[in-house]
Amino acid sequence: MTTSEVKPPVRQLYWILAALMTAMVLAMLDGLIVGTAMPTIVADLGGLDHLSWVVTAYTLTTAASTPIWGKLGDMYGRKGIFLTSIVIFLAGSALAGMSQTMAQLIALRALQGLGGGGLMVGALATIGDLIPMRERGRYQGMLATVMGVSMVAGPLVGGVITDHLGWRWAFYINVPIGIVVLIALALVLKLPKKRAKARIDYLGAALLTVSISSLVLLSTWGGTRYAWASAPVVGLAALGALALAAFVAAERRAAEPVIPLRVFRSSNFSLITGVGFFAGFVMFGAMTYLPVFQQSVQGASATDSGLLLLPVVIAMTAVGMIGGRRITESGRFSRYVLIGTALMTLGLALFALMGADTSRVTSSLYMVVYGAGAGFITRTTLLVSQNNVEARDLGVASSAATLIRTIGGAFGVAVMGTVFTSSVDTGANGAHTQLDAASLARMSEAAHSSYTHAVVSGSHKAFVLAAVIAAAAFLFAWFLKDVPPAERSAAQGARPDAPLAKHRAPRAD
Repeated sequence: MTTSEVKPPVRQLYWILAALMTAMVLAMLDGLIVGTAMPTIVADLGGLDHLSWVVTAYTLTTAASTPIWGKLGDMYGRKGIFLTSIVIFLAGSALAGMSQTMAQLIALRALQGLGGGGLMVGALATIGDLIPMRERGRYQGMLATVMGVSMVAGPLVGGVITDHLGWRWAFYINVPIGIVVLIALALVLKLPKKRAKARIDYLGAALLTVSISSLVLLSTWGGTRYAWASAPVVGLAALGALALAAFVAAERRAAEPVIPLRVFRSSNFSLITGVGFFAGFVMFGAMTYLPVFQQSVQGASATDSGLLLLPVVIAMTAVGMIGGRRITESGRFSRYVLIGTALMTLGLALFALMGADTSRVTSSLYMVVYGAGAGFITRTTLLVSQNNVEARDLGVASSAATLIRTIGGAFGVAVMGTVFTSSVDTGANGAHTQLDAASLARMSEAAHSSYTHAVVSGSHKAFVLAAVIAAAAFLFAWFLKDVPPAERSAAQGARPDAPLAKHRAPRAD
C-alpha cells in the first residue's frame, strides 16, 4: 500500500498533523522546560550534585530508545507502537511529578525519556507515511516552525509553571494534553497494515547504551565522588571503551545495524556528525546552566529566567529559518556551519565573562550572539547529513544525526554539571542545596556573597569548557566541502525531495 493510498482528506490530515506535532512538542519541551525549574527542584528535593542527571537521564533513554522504536514501528505497525510510546511518556510524566527524592525523579525521568524517544521517531515516521514524497518539503518547514516555537516557549513555560503552580506541574501538564493526543490519534489515524520484515539490532543498541552510560557516569563521578585513579572510575572507563569497541564490531556484522557504518565513508557526513555531537554538548549544557546562573546570581525568578532566555531562542529560531532557506537556495552549507560554530564559540566565551555585576542587558546581548550561532547549526547538521549519503540511507542519516547530537547533549549536561558542582562544593561552604532566588534571599549577607562567588566561579569554568568544545566544532567545520548540486543529485539518485537539490540548471559559477 502506497502513501497516497492512505493519505486522509485534507481537513482530517491537518488534525492528524496537529496531534503528531503536539506529541513532538511534548517530547521537546521536556528537554527544555526543566531548566528553569531546576533551582526550585533542588531547593525542594536537595541533591545539587545530581542536578545534571535530571536532564541526562531523559536524554540518554531518549537516545537509546529512538532506533528501537523505529524498528518496532516497522515490524508491528506504526500506529500501535506510537500510541504505546505516548502511554509510557505520560506514565513517566505523572510519576515524575510525584517524586519525593532526587533519585526517584531521575529514575522516572529515564522512564519518561523512554517514551519520549518513541514520540519523536513515531511522529516523523508517521508523517512520512501520510505525506507523499514531493509534498514533504512544505511540511518540513511547518515542523521547523513548530520546533522553533517550542524552543522559545519551553524555558518561559517552565518558569511560569514553576512560579505559579509549582515545579511538579512541569511534568503533570503533559498528562491532559497527552491524553487528548492519544484519543485523537487512536480514533482518526489510519495507517497501512503492511509490516516490514525488519530486525531489531538489540545487541548494538545494548552495547551503545552501556558505552554511553559508562562514559557519562565517568564524566559525572570522576574527580568528584571518586578520585580519577579510583577503581570505579577506571572500571567505568574500561567498560565504556570495551562496549564501544564491541558496538563497532557488532555493527559490522548486523543485518540492520543501529548506525550503519557505511554512512561514515562520506567525509562530510563524518565531519557534520562531529559538529552535531559538539553542538549538542554545548546547547544542552548552556540551556541547563544559564537559568541556574540567572536565578542564583542575577536574582531572577523562574519566570524571569524563562524570559531572560528568550534572546537565545528567538535568535536561534530566526537565524535557523533564514540560514535554512539560504542553504536550500544556494546548495552551499560550509560557510554557514563555520559562521555558526564561530558565533557559538564567541557566545560561550562571553558567558564565561559574566559575573555578579553583569547586567541583564549585557547578558542578553551575549545570548543573541550564542543563539545566532546555534541557529545556523541546529537545522544545518540534519540537512548536511541527509545530503551527503545515498538515497537508501536517508532515514539512517537522519536518525544517526539526531542520536549523536542527543548523546552529545547527555555528555554536555553531565560534564558541565561536574565542573559546576565541584566548584560550588568547594566555594559555597555547604550552602549549595539552595539554588532558587527565594532561598538565597534568606541567607546571611556573608553566606550569600560566598555562594554567589562560588556559582560565578562554577559557571565560568563550565562555560570555558563549553567554549573549548564549540571551538572543536569549528575545527571540524573548517574541513567541510560543498558538494556541487549535479554530483549530489547523482549520488542520491536524483531524489525529487532532496532538500538541497533544486530542479534547475546549475549556475555557471
